Amino acid sequence: MEKLIIERSGPLHGTMALNGAKNAVLPIMAACLLTEEESVIERVPRVTDVLTMAAILRGLGVEVVAGEDQLTIRPGSYPGAMAPYELVRAMRASVCVLGPLLAKRGEARVALPGGCVIGPRPIDVHLRGLSALGATFSVEQGYILAATSGLRGTTVDLAGSHGSSVLATGNTMMAAALAQGRTVIEQAACEPEVVDLANFLIAMGARIEGHGTPVIRIEGVKRLGGARHRIIPDRIEAGTLMIAAAITGGDLLLEGIRADHLAAVIDKLREADVRIEQFNGALRVRGASGLRAVDVTTRPFPGFPTDLQPQMMALLALAQGTSVITERIYPERFMHVEELNRMGADISREGNRATVRGVSSLSGAPVIGSDLRAAAALVLAGLAAKPQTEVGGLDHLDRGYVNLEGRLAQAGARVRRVTE
Repeated sequence: MEKLIIERSGPLHGTMALNGAKNAVLPIMAACLLTEEESVIERVPRVTDVLTMAAILRGLGVEVVAGEDQLTIRPGSYPGAMAPYELVRAMRASVCVLGPLLAKRGEARVALPGGCVIGPRPIDVHLRGLSALGATFSVEQGYILAATSGLRGTTVDLAGSHGSSVLATGNTMMAAALAQGRTVIEQAACEPEVVDLANFLIAMGARIEGHGTPVIRIEGVKRLGGARHRIIPDRIEAGTLMIAAAITGGDLLLEGIRADHLAAVIDKLREADVRIEQFNGALRVRGASGLRAVDVTTRPFPGFPTDLQPQMMALLALAQGTSVITERIYPERFMHVEELNRMGADISREGNRATVRGVSSLSGAPVIGSDLRAAAALVLAGLAAKPQTEVGGLDHLDRGYVNLEGRLAQAGARVRRVTE
């Protein structure tokens, strides 16, 4: 078992370039199933979720060639239509092969997805969108069996119980790109990752308008070709590094950033007295001597992202005063609370709300990251805790961050990975 050993670190300093967005590249890899031609995807992060999606594509008969920071994907006339449980269980985003397989092959057999344990995340919105286009579904022995005699454009509302679904919007948009006629997606997700997918589909020859707004319109085409595309920077990695600078009182320059993707995060960090300067494609983040408590509510984009809620909680654990964090996307996403409290934080939870009473210091302890972002939050807390913190659950961390401990160490953090 691997774990990180983190000693209390001084202020982080230096310059870091962002990786491509993990949450953008996964559906874009799946979208390559819509064509038989070669596509090249640039700025691909080397995280385990990308390796899992590559394995799923190879299992379908697709050739995937990995370069230093890019993937070349050659589908050809791939024979497969089944995504097996042993791969799909590791990553919820693997369900996004469902739409492309239906559109291109007319059938799909995809295991019910897994991923982080942060409460129930049903795929009913995915099935609603694809059913409206003309697909039929059944579930047998843990697999979704899907079929269609031909997808046809329609109007579909993708509103979910906690807001619009990013992956369901992507799945429906990919299927509609090859459907006959016009599709209108109402209550579509507006996240930058959805926009990036739409831009890739357009480069392939799709006819899409309105991406980035709640109403997306797609005119189906008969075929799509290959494309070359560069992935947007990872806004969640950016937010995590911004909080790393803030929690250590450091001074980091983050390059290759999209500040417009982080407006809500920037606003909340400034409210907490973190100093942030914007440059052309870069942000300078400097921590303050005393952090202020702030209230945070997670919402769909352009609101504060749920994927940065645990990291923000680690920061606010050291802020002066009392903060209230309300989780409106995944109400059960609070498994990191107990672990932060083991480190000396004072956090209580009631329903989808956590009350964070700031403490003067955190103390190191052995802790386990129960999911991807919870693991990142514990790493950040460890940077400010004394004398030493041990963070397990690195299989989760590695799903979404490229060598996080190495990047932090280059900025002055005292962190190393060990194997027991």
